[in-house]
Amino acid sequence: SGVSPVSPSVQPSKCTIAISFVGFGIVMLFYSFFKTLVGKEVAVELKNNVVLTGKLHSVDQYLNIKLSDVQVVDKSRYPQLLALKNCFIRGSVVRYIQIPPGEVDTELLQDAARKENAPAAVSSKA
Repeated sequence: SGVSPVSPSVQPSKCTIAISFVGFGIVMLFYSFFKTLVGKEVAVELKNNVVLTGKLHSVDQYLNIKLSDVQVVDKSRYPQLLALKNCFIRGSVVRYIQIPPGEVDTELLQDAARKENAPAAVSSKA
């Protein structure tokens, strides 16, 4: 069935993740999450508004992405990308990554985010 592309009015039935982090821990959280999606169909919207769909081949700790079986969503606007089959996308140019909703364990992701953002435990001295 695949993933429909990200659009300005994101459909509620899709899971879209905005990629703009500052904390190292959050980056590592998403890195671990995206590693579980290798082999799945995703849509990637770049900051220059190009939207590509393809199979997630790999991701690294900088959230750089390799896609295979790539297709450009707006073929008439970006005809120069029609021959593209595999690509490497630098993490800093990604705006959104849209994934199949069935691939997201939201409870696990929320728990991990809560743990990452929890204040450090105060150690008591006896």
